[in-house]
Amino acid sequence: MFVGHYGVAFATKKADASIPLWVLFLAVQWLDVIWAPLVLLGIERVRIVPGFTATNPLDLYYMPYTHSLVAAILWSGAAALVYGAVRPANIRTRLLVGLAVFSHWILDFIVHVPDLPLYDNSAKVGLGLWNEPIVAFCLEAVLLLGAIAMYRRTVKRSPLGIVAFGMVMLGIHAYVFFGPPPVSPTAAAMTALGAYGVFAFVIWFLSDRAVTRHA
Repeated sequence: MFVGHYGVAFATKKADASIPLWVLFLAVQWLDVIWAPLVLLGIERVRIVPGFTATNPLDLYYMPYTHSLVAAILWSGAAALVYGAVRPANIRTRLLVGLAVFSHWILDFIVHVPDLPLYDNSAKVGLGLWNEPIVAFCLEAVLLLGAIAMYRRTVKRSPLGIVAFGMVMLGIHAYVFFGPPPVSPTAAAMTALGAYGVFAFVIWFLSDRAVTRHA
């Protein structure tokens, strides 16, 4: 899953307005944010296999340190602890940050073919919705746009820029789904890492910067 993860970010922002959206944008993708440099370092591994699934060619055959269930739980707990150490936050807020991180594994479980290990690189699971491109794309669109609509009702100003950004994100997602495959695992990892950084910066510019300046 790609842009659908950001739906969780907007929904969590609605639940706790004190958490910056840019933090939540990184939190919901944190497992992939860590995955990308581990791929670049050769610690976790992926193959480009055209036709591997109906939506993307990534054979994610070794990623125990980021996408196993055990790793996801550990990263989620670490995120909650680090957030509480960096910013004043109550237990509920820290828990929401941790749950935002863990939501990545849950949503990946829905779309991935069985490549998500429960522990180490063993007992792999995944419901395989990536093999149903239209259904998978519509699910991501509903998660993203539905959560943006929820978020709009919680802010006084009308965040039209965020709505437009959501449509751009969906367009990028359509290209990822239906466009050409990445040329190499390195290109896939670097593109993913760059996208997560750019998306977090843009949402800071559109939302968090304005809130800080107004305050």
